[in-house]
Amino acid sequence: MNFQLPDLGPVIPELIMTSVALVILMADLFIKRKETLAFLSIIGITIVAYSLLTTPEGSTFSGMFVSDGYSTFFKLLFLLNVILSVLISVKYVSIENINLGEYYAFLLFSTLGMMIMASAHDLILVYLGLELMALSTYILTAFLRHDTRSNEASLKYFLLGAFSSAFLLYGIAMSYGITGTTELKAIAAYITKAGLTGNKTLLLSVIFLVVAFGFKIAAVPFHMWAPDVYEGAPTSITAFMSVGPKAAGFAVLGRVFYEAFGEFHIEWSNILLPLSILTMVIGNIIAISQTNIKRMLAYSSIAHAGYALLGVIAGTPEGLASTMNYLMIYAFMNIGAFSIVIMLRSEGFSGVDIEDYKGLSKSHPLASALMLIFMFSLTGIPPTAGFIGKFYVFMESIKAGNVIPVVIAVIMSAVSAYFYLRIVMYMYMHDPEGEITLTTSPSMNLALVITTAGTLFLGILPSFLIEFAKRSIISIF
Repeated sequence: MNFQLPDLGPVIPELIMTSVALVILMADLFIKRKETLAFLSIIGITIVAYSLLTTPEGSTFSGMFVSDGYSTFFKLLFLLNVILSVLISVKYVSIENINLGEYYAFLLFSTLGMMIMASAHDLILVYLGLELMALSTYILTAFLRHDTRSNEASLKYFLLGAFSSAFLLYGIAMSYGITGTTELKAIAAYITKAGLTGNKTLLLSVIFLVVAFGFKIAAVPFHMWAPDVYEGAPTSITAFMSVGPKAAGFAVLGRVFYEAFGEFHIEWSNILLPLSILTMVIGNIIAISQTNIKRMLAYSSIAHAGYALLGVIAGTPEGLASTMNYLMIYAFMNIGAFSIVIMLRSEGFSGVDIEDYKGLSKSHPLASALMLIFMFSLTGIPPTAGFIGKFYVFMESIKAGNVIPVVIAVIMSAVSAYFYLRIVMYMYMHDPEGEITLTTSPSMNLALVITTAGTLFLGILPSFLIEFAKRSIISIF
């Protein structure tokens, strides 16, 4: 029997990421200064990014794993997310006394799972990548071991995550039972060949997949885990989760539904459309009553998932590209906002209550100005990137004929101005109730420079990212 090693070219970035994570785990045994591990992680991620940009496109493992423009876009998003998360973690984990080497290793393993999900061209590989990402994130959520809220958040996340994984497996099993394959293009070919459009069992399979992916992107009514998990998890992990797993869920959602179930576009778009509307409405309305900024940003994250879904529902290349553009912009402005939240954390002061921001502009005008930029961008006020993200998603949705959902989205964007700009009001229109001390570090400052520059640059000159997203989806269509 002749054994031929699969072509490892397309999977080189994932192999390097695995190696970096293992090196970090081993280095933890010998390195006393844990900040060094963060520095090593960033070097490793940079090498992964370089290999990603220089690796030629192709497929391997019998077509199960594909490296193409679509996966490259999302992998760059994941790497940006993990680099920013590491940068904002360095000082924070020291304050919280969770400065452990495995913290950075699990961040890398979770990102590895996201990268596998983006390149998965087979439903089985989708599941494997999703579980690697999810299991690592469950552990990271519970890193505040002596905090009952962190333990509770991790347990809730784990139980509901296991529940959603069961739905994913049921959906995969039903699809396999009908089509005889789990490879995405083969599923689409069999549906067309056998004339299975409208098949009830296959439609049920699609519904189960919607439930599973809906959990990962925190779409209503599968959002119930997000507020408690975001509040209980370490703030740096909350920032990481608010972007990475959500983007990974959208990456899989786009590839699976467009490539495998394109013939069912009318059916799955009719399922996703009311979910998108519910997600926007419930996320924004409940956020109004929140007094904890992490919970407020959790419901904000839910609402933004509703906006991003509009691009997927459109069913056009431009619609999918607008969602990808939105997710990249969201990474900059959301992690930037969480960076300011982390800066307020100091010994004996959590800084997560909205009233903690009263009078911040009086003592820390620069931090207040940066928070104002991020809040404006999350609201969608020009010339920030958030306005551009919403504009293109709404425009492509209108082109697809979904006018009423866009009208609702615009109304909900106006509603969101209340709770975003309330933070601005507290910072600029109230007097401080006590001395506010900001915890800064060179790594945190670098993260703020990157996120602020991205939020402003992509708002003023958005064409680069938009064209990049459009070029990235050629392999899907």
